[in-house]
Amino acid sequence: MTATIDLRVSRKSVQQETVEKLRGAILSGVFTPGIRLVEADLCNSLGVSRPLLREALRSLQAERLIDIVPNRGPQVSRLSWREAEEIYEVRELLEGEAAARCAGMIANDDLEDLAANLEAFRRASRSSETAGEQISTTSGFFAIILRNCGNKIIEETLTGLQARVNFLRARSMSLPGRAKQSYVEMSAICAAITARDTRQARKAAQEHVINARNAAKQAFEAARD
Repeated sequence: MTATIDLRVSRKSVQQETVEKLRGAILSGVFTPGIRLVEADLCNSLGVSRPLLREALRSLQAERLIDIVPNRGPQVSRLSWREAEEIYEVRELLEGEAAARCAGMIANDDLEDLAANLEAFRRASRSSETAGEQISTTSGFFAIILRNCGNKIIEETLTGLQARVNFLRARSMSLPGRAKQSYVEMSAICAAITARDTRQARKAAQEHVINARNAAKQAFEAARD
């Protein structure tokens, strides 16, 4: 019997693109915290059906980027500073450990990928018009570290926080000069991992999280003024 391949575009692909569009709009600040998302308007803007939109909204609810409020519908989640602090506390512990472990076991090919992601972030950090690219290249950089840390629980835990971490990155990188400073900090992490220096890799990763936390706090305080 001759083998056949189903070349039809799956409905899931359209749903995933819908999720990515909505996630991007939230992270970039198009949809601000607390704003109500009107399903009819979103269906028209995205060109998708209401059932497909609702599946996408459930995915974003699982990421804790939106809340489904009874009798009101979906709205963009509000992240309190206390919740943000808890995320940074977890990141400082786990990202430091992940970087240290990565320095001891990363393969040469992945080191090249790490350097390539760092260079992509450097290019993005030089322009104020590429906030989305800054976030995606930063995520890619740390994803390589997590993938090579040798501990699936650390990787799964931090991956589960990814959407909210990116939300906070968008806040902190909105500050003038923060993206360029992040590049300096990420360069230090990359250099330590390349040198197989586990102690320095942990220290550099933790310092990056601490500085990101301080920048995010400034952004939160500015938003309240």
